[in-house]
Amino acid sequence: MHSNIKRLLSLIFIFSSLSLVYTQESNQPKSNTIEYKEMSLNDNDIVYMPVYHNTNVNFITQYVAIEPKKDEGLNVFDAKWNTKIFNPYLGENIIFPFLIKFTNKNFSSPIDRKMVVTSRFGWRRRRPHRGIDIDLQIGDSVRSILDGKVRYSKYHGGHGNTVIVRHSNGLETVYAHLSKNLVKENDEVKKGQVIGTGGITGNSRGSHLHLEVRYQGKSINPEYLFEFTNKNEIRSEVFYVTKKWTNPRYHISTRKSKIVVCDSIDDIALQSKQEKEIYTVRKGDTLHRIANKYGVAVSEICKINSIPYNSVLKIGQQILVN
Repeated sequence: MHSNIKRLLSLIFIFSSLSLVYTQESNQPKSNTIEYKEMSLNDNDIVYMPVYHNTNVNFITQYVAIEPKKDEGLNVFDAKWNTKIFNPYLGENIIFPFLIKFTNKNFSSPIDRKMVVTSRFGWRRRRPHRGIDIDLQIGDSVRSILDGKVRYSKYHGGHGNTVIVRHSNGLETVYAHLSKNLVKENDEVKKGQVIGTGGITGNSRGSHLHLEVRYQGKSINPEYLFEFTNKNEIRSEVFYVTKKWTNPRYHISTRKSKIVVCDSIDDIALQSKQEKEIYTVRKGDTLHRIANKYGVAVSEICKINSIPYNSVLKIGQQILVN
């Protein structure tokens, strides 16, 4: 009996509190402004839910991406500074979308000759290609595309002789397959400064510069940020980076992806709806079974994944679907 009385009193208190809150809110002037409420979908994804105040009842219509919080006291330039490890962020997650800002409008060409991209960020020979390949000759000068500081300068597996430069906004640029590194760790470099010479070290099919762009360990399609033409323009002062621009599965190395820069939260919400889904192949799956599941043609799946119609799928293989 005693516990029932306590439960009843608790319910009365709760309803009284809710009534007070509703009365306070109903007395506030209504407008057509939107208030965004933060909600967590899982450990890595946070979204803002818009609550509209143009009626007497608040309601939620759709979700939009949250602008990443600015961690007070955190210096993205100094964070995880490690001159011994290629990727000091290995094993750590990042919240999407994340924000990158530039103070420059242009970057320096990484080579002195005309830039010819021979292989792009994307899926290549059933493996992820996390950068772009730029044609050059052995011994050609390789230059830092922005001001920065050398975090890593040594031989690294398939990359061969590699230089990694970190820039003031936390972005890192990776220059691989060099014949010689001309800078050392902790050297400060200027935009356009020679940092190495072109080569074929590591896993390289012919001489070229393998250029990667990374942020907190995540590779980003370089062509999303930089326009590799004779203008050498940075596409925007502000970029919101979604999973689409960090996952090679969404791109094909043999052709340039359609570049649509997201420089606002609204752009992120629109692009998220347009992104294709990635399916992981399970035991017994076939292209026809997957196509039927998602209501698309087998030919469409083959086209967006650059695979033949009679492909034999492997368990664990990831493919793009609508």
